[in-house]
Amino acid sequence: MKYRNAREYANGLAASGKYHFTSREAQDALGVSAAAAKLALNRLAKQKLIASPARGFYVNLPPEYQSLGCLPADQFIPALMKRLNLSYYTGLLSAAQYHGAAHQRPQQFQVFLASNRRPIQCGAVRVVFMARKRLKDVPVQPFNTPRGTLLVSTPEATALDLVGYAGHAGGLNQAATVLSELAERIDPEKLAVAARTAPISRAQRLGYMLEHLGFAAKIPALKEFVRQHATQSTVLLPQAQHKRARRNKSWKLYINAKVEAEL
Repeated sequence: MKYRNAREYANGLAASGKYHFTSREAQDALGVSAAAAKLALNRLAKQKLIASPARGFYVNLPPEYQSLGCLPADQFIPALMKRLNLSYYTGLLSAAQYHGAAHQRPQQFQVFLASNRRPIQCGAVRVVFMARKRLKDVPVQPFNTPRGTLLVSTPEATALDLVGYAGHAGGLNQAATVLSELAERIDPEKLAVAARTAPISRAQRLGYMLEHLGFAAKIPALKEFVRQHATQSTVLLPQAQHKRARRNKSWKLYINAKVEAEL
């Protein structure tokens, strides 16, 4: 079907329930050159009728999101990752929010990929990407959004990432705050299984922090995993001094930082 102009094309997609499209799809539907299609789409973007989170990838903007200047990240990330043929999962504070454990809304949407990628800034929406080894082994679960299914790390995998990427979670105290809210959803056996997808040092740090925060019931399987696999001691806070830090024998961990949940 040919459309008279880009606005008619975008409206037609929205009416049929499709919220995303590529510049090539628009070009074919309009029967114009690539340059003409780009010009027409740019005009729609200036009118805040569409937005472009990534090159050549566009989303329709319903009235309720026009002030945001983009769709919320969780409503376009699944389609964008599919278009780019990238495995991914939503992690850290963004994942914690889906598990009911973010006491404040994250300022950016956090996504793990197999390799680094430049962040996305689309209107007021910011998406940051982080590299994760063994990405495809990380346990995830689907969450439905108004425009698709989003993959999110499980509570157990989220907890491990929070201690492994504490700097991206606002620091160790912020990670502890989120952990204290997330802990009730953690399954002890699944936690030990998830630990196999990450460096052993993360299991050591997480086990100590859960114990420190008062969630001893969540750690028996993880403690046994550490006992079997941790061959050397590590530190609670990387890059910090630990010469005078006390050593926790159970977790083979130098406690070189004070951890306080900010609740």
